Amino acid sequence: MRVLGSNRRDGRNLTYEESYQAFATILDGPESEIQVGAFLIALRWKGVTVEELTGFARAARDRARIPCQDIQGLVCISSPHDGMDQTPPLDVASGLITAGVGVRVLMVCERAVPPKRGLTAANVLEQLGAGLTWDPTEVEDWVLKDRFGAIAASGMLPALLGLRRVRGDIGVRTPLATVEKLVVPSNAAVVLGAQSGPVLGVAVETIANLGHPRGIVLQGMDGGVTPGLRRRSRGIELDGQHQVPVTVDPSDFGLGCDSDPELPFYGPPEDGEGAADNPALVRAAGGITEAVICGDHGPARNAAILGAAVTLKAAGHCLTLAEGVDAATKSLDSGRAREVLDRLRDRVKR
Repeated sequence: MRVLGSNRRDGRNLTYEESYQAFATILDGPESEIQVGAFLIALRWKGVTVEELTGFARAARDRARIPCQDIQGLVCISSPHDGMDQTPPLDVASGLITAGVGVRVLMVCERAVPPKRGLTAANVLEQLGAGLTWDPTEVEDWVLKDRFGAIAASGMLPALLGLRRVRGDIGVRTPLATVEKLVVPSNAAVVLGAQSGPVLGVAVETIANLGHPRGIVLQGMDGGVTPGLRRRSRGIELDGQHQVPVTVDPSDFGLGCDSDPELPFYGPPEDGEGAADNPALVRAAGGITEAVICGDHGPARNAAILGAAVTLKAAGHCLTLAEGVDAATKSLDSGRAREVLDRLRDRVKR
């Protein structure tokens, strides 16, 4: 806290070593919630650097049980853990479509994370009866056998649960919202959702520092990994040592719409609650995803196809987004994406 200072004149950025030590101390639990909250807010005011995010993420990874670290050709989808409250989380649909193409997919998610407590992949998967695990060994087995697995971040790093109340009390996003999305295997290509603003460069340089061979950081709907349909979505692709701007324009592929996919409105949430606390919204989000996988046409399908195309490009399976759109469409129309969902459901029943 003394290093950060009380304002930009008397403070400085943390070094990698200082960042690692600071976040390790937070995760190991000796600091008070007041100190942790003050530290996170100070970082938010100052603005977080690549070195700081890299140090935080490595401290988290060193304390986590991260699965799938020896699986080749893996792509990890990591959208915001505090979820969405305006658009349905279509990252599950995109992940199933990607697995239907033949790429192994690991989703890292969480549910009801404050302060937003929005809908996430975890809500959708549970509503679909498709399975979410807290066990790294189990999810690795799922990915190997079925090409798709989803794990709660707190299953890999239980210390994240201890920060829930701090996050709720602070009431705004802090760098923690980025760090938790980076608790993923470093050998995997990664698709990372980012909020609007000048954060893309910091995010993509961080995943490069963490050793990822490939990835795309995308400013999708609600800060997620699914491109919007009304306008272009901006991103940056990491391909080895190269960083290349990415623009996803749905009209280029005949997928543009006048409106983005929307969640139904059931009235404002109660104080302290979010979309994930509303069972009707959870059911609606699950229904939207199932309709896409079962062949319904409309904005949700278009957005899910674009999301899958981004994922396939990030994984290096397709050289261009156009190839990704074509492969994703075939995965849906042939029923292969639905076959993946059916296998996941059978697995849960067993």
